[in-house]
Amino acid sequence: MFSAKLCRIKGFSSSPLLFLKSFKRVLPSLSHGQCTNTHEAECKSKAQKQVCKTVLKHFDAQYSEELGEQWRSARDVLLNPLSWQYSVLLNRFSDLTNLKQDLAELGYTNLLPQTHPESHSQTTPIHLQCFIHRDPVRIPTQIHHPGWLKQYYLLNAASLLPVLSLNVKEGEHVLDLCAAPGGKSLAVLQTATPGLLHCNEVDQHRHDWLLKTLESYVPPAQQHLLSVTHLDGRSIGSMRPGAYDKVLVDAPCSNDRSWLYTPDTHQGEMWLKERTQLPLLQKELLCSALAAVRPGGVVVYSTCTMSRAENQSVVEAVLASYQGVELLELEQHLIDSLSDHFCFAHFHPSVGQLVIPQKGCP
Repeated sequence: MFSAKLCRIKGFSSSPLLFLKSFKRVLPSLSHGQCTNTHEAECKSKAQKQVCKTVLKHFDAQYSEELGEQWRSARDVLLNPLSWQYSVLLNRFSDLTNLKQDLAELGYTNLLPQTHPESHSQTTPIHLQCFIHRDPVRIPTQIHHPGWLKQYYLLNAASLLPVLSLNVKEGEHVLDLCAAPGGKSLAVLQTATPGLLHCNEVDQHRHDWLLKTLESYVPPAQQHLLSVTHLDGRSIGSMRPGAYDKVLVDAPCSNDRSWLYTPDTHQGEMWLKERTQLPLLQKELLCSALAAVRPGGVVVYSTCTMSRAENQSVVEAVLASYQGVELLELEQHLIDSLSDHFCFAHFHPSVGQLVIPQKGCP
């Protein structure tokens, strides 16, 4: 479902930082390989998307140099719309009667094991349940209705890896620094019940979107766990230093897939020029996150681009400002859990691993 580069960094004041770079994919709306009536227009639109040749030429030059042979697999995924995958994240706060059975009958399987690998008990549950399909199948998006909790959220399975890497525990204080539209915040709430989940989004439109998402999935009895703010994420570290156990920085970035399929060649060229401005913002957000996390806490940094300038260069520049920071590997149990679906290839000794979909896997 994605290619990702990741590593852990044990850093300032004994605070680990996990660096994750993920390339995400989306499937058209299909039912057993056919367009549903509800989503027929959307399906046709996605099937007819054209690659922006200017952007592809730029990617070929840049990523061939930066990724080497790994670019071939990533390129195949980018250029194959049928490999774009929506996963189905179940909402544990909603009524899920018959839903898992219905998904199973459609051929969906659970992406994650339902017991903790380290646990001696085979009945220890993992709340988060995400279902995927090996074929181009997508169930419809549920409509927002005030007072009714949606049963599932459609997202790229790649989006779950930063949340799983956070490894949120019961009662912890968590900050989602760039939270809209809210999928990762919802995933956090599926893994544990935090003492506080602070969801921040600086853009007004996306902030409103975030509020509606949380309203659609989180029951009133759990709303006290949430704090939703409309702040510049770069200022939160100084406003609330050391206040959080875990911090997620899903940073604004140059989205490779979206840029590749822009219908406007001029727009694609403009995006490529503006790309150079993003690393400064990303560095400032990451510094804010490190200031906001408590000593011994965890920060996860993620993007949906494979660009070196927005990933390892950002992390390396920030690490240079913090003494005593060391890189840590991704937990082996997480690699083991996903190894049937993805190939984990060592990419660079200073920034971790590159994760690529297995041939024939979703």
